[in-house]
Amino acid sequence: MADVKKVVLAYSGGLDTSIILKWLQETYGCEVVTFTADIGQGEEVEPARDKARQLGIREIYVDDLREEFVRDFVFPMFRANTLYEGEYLLGTSIARPLIAKRLVEIARETGADAVAHGATGKGNDQVRFELGYYALEPGIRVIAPWREWDLNSRSKLMGYAEAHGIPVEGREEGQESPYSMDANLLHISYEGGVLEDPWAEPEEAMFRWSVAPEAAPDAPTYVELAFEDGDPVAVDGERLAPHELLSRLNGIGGANGVGRVDIVENRYVGMKSRGVYETPGGTILLEAHRAIESLTLDREAAHLKDALMPRYAELVYNGYWFAPEREMLQAAIDESQNGVTGTVRLKLYKGGVTVVGRQSPNSLYRPDLATFEADTVYDQADAEGFIKLNALRLRVGGMVRR
Repeated sequence: MADVKKVVLAYSGGLDTSIILKWLQETYGCEVVTFTADIGQGEEVEPARDKARQLGIREIYVDDLREEFVRDFVFPMFRANTLYEGEYLLGTSIARPLIAKRLVEIARETGADAVAHGATGKGNDQVRFELGYYALEPGIRVIAPWREWDLNSRSKLMGYAEAHGIPVEGREEGQESPYSMDANLLHISYEGGVLEDPWAEPEEAMFRWSVAPEAAPDAPTYVELAFEDGDPVAVDGERLAPHELLSRLNGIGGANGVGRVDIVENRYVGMKSRGVYETPGGTILLEAHRAIESLTLDREAAHLKDALMPRYAELVYNGYWFAPEREMLQAAIDESQNGVTGTVRLKLYKGGVTVVGRQSPNSLYRPDLATFEADTVYDQADAEGFIKLNALRLRVGGMVRR
């Protein structure tokens, strides 16, 4: 395995990627460059730098990618009103292409001939990362330790860490979470543990971003979200940078019990998986975006967007962010957002999000056309011909079946 001289590792600073770091050095005899991304996971990333130094790493990257994450990945995805299988707001999926992109950039900067990740051989992330790597750097060597090594149990991993002097903070004191968690500015996810039984209700102590809906305030919270050409730009009249805006919505939504979902999803690798997600800001954003589109989008454009969305969601979920078909769909979706501008008022109450007002300078809603009162702009007699023309095929079919 001496053909690998330098590898860039996606490094969290946690136990698993620290073991991978040492295993790469030992197995491949290569230099390791670490890359840690701050995408709003809510924990300090600088300790990863210190830990990498302790493990003998000389080239260490710790990058703040929060703004790029929300601006260039989350917001474009939300222009499509994206939901996977009708429920999942794709918080984990949308972060992977950004991490893959930066990892490849670092490989070029440092002259590395390989990249490595800590995704297991059972999950979707291995696919998402590697599709990104190959799309951006077709000749890159990819090392996936979970598909190579024999450290296939927690006890073996702990034994390897102890034998190689890798710190195991918190585990001796019982502080290890029983769940596999992933967090970024869009969401936090929970898998494993008791959640592997789809009949078992998650314990309340598991949740980190939101109060239980029944424990949320007894009075509703109102929030106004302003959009410009499909993207949110302000909360309650205050313009915010994309990552600040999403963080603000997370705080408001979480305090009102918004954004919890418990789903069994179909993984791309073929199995079903149960996951619990907290996506408070994203839940508010989705409702608000659909509301402003309801005023500003032409009917057929809106319906076509809705028809394309499931395919778009599959592409993001499965890891095809850099594929030509996703980029083609994105171009159409982005074009539809010209003029999707205005403000939406929402009421948050005990886990619910209700749109209670919307306005736009580009509104296609005409009260003088829609009114139930007398008007002078719509001749109701015109509807008779419209109905007869649309009923023609149904009448012919009825005659044939007689």
